[in-house]
Amino acid sequence: MVFKPGLLSARLSRFGVRSAPLVLGLLFLGGALQAAAQPARSQSAIVVGTNPTFPPFEMMENDEVAGFDIDAMRAMAKSQNLNVTFRSLPFNGIIPSLQAGALDAAASGITINRERLQSVDFTDPYYRSGLSVLVKDGSKITGFADLKGHVIGTQKATSSVEYLSKHGMAEDHVKQFQDINGAYQALLNGGVDAVLFDNPVNVMFKNRHPGVKIVGDLLTGEYYGFAVSKKDPELVAKLNRGLAEIKKNGDYDRLFTKYFGGDMTGAVKGDMTAEQAAASN
Repeated sequence: MVFKPGLLSARLSRFGVRSAPLVLGLLFLGGALQAAAQPARSQSAIVVGTNPTFPPFEMMENDEVAGFDIDAMRAMAKSQNLNVTFRSLPFNGIIPSLQAGALDAAASGITINRERLQSVDFTDPYYRSGLSVLVKDGSKITGFADLKGHVIGTQKATSSVEYLSKHGMAEDHVKQFQDINGAYQALLNGGVDAVLFDNPVNVMFKNRHPGVKIVGDLLTGEYYGFAVSKKDPELVAKLNRGLAEIKKNGDYDRLFTKYFGGDMTGAVKGDMTAEQAAASN
């Protein structure tokens, strides 16, 4: 799939065309079970999965994965003497690949929730987010309560899908796309009436595309964490130490300056475990 210039997939200093990572991801997933037969890493190397279509957290830039999550993972790993290799794959393949042993960890703006904690482990949370509703200018939709009866676009296997299901949205009124770019394209083209997705990404799209707006209140208080195979509690501990280290040495704050212009709204400053983050959803 090739995305048209001007959409969220266009480079915004980040935001590369996603077709190559998607193809690589699909090929990679096809062999995930075979890869499970072999350890994904040595003692000093980790294989980290990502879906680089979620700026500013992960994207393609000059044919390389980039973004807040990518830089944070590299800095955390470096502090623990770990070498990182990133693999691109579809978002809905990340947790199955962790379970299969084809990945050691994942850095992909993954919301920590109770359901996912049954399948994988998470580091302590590193970003506080929430869901918001994006519509075209002139829409009569003023918030989430107005969405019933309308067609809503979002990305497959995300907390947005779970939220819509939990709040009684009819399945035939929810269009799930392989990545969020498809939902944004559908909104611009009239294929959906609204997009429900993570607020930081909705804000970025709104700021770069006149004619759309965010309506209503932030719907959830959710936290992102780095996912890790349940078979590797040692890696969880190392990454948590790495996260604490980059907060201490200033790298964490510098990443907020680099990717959010210094806006620290999403920063997680106090101590919080993955279990506490999941309970807050």
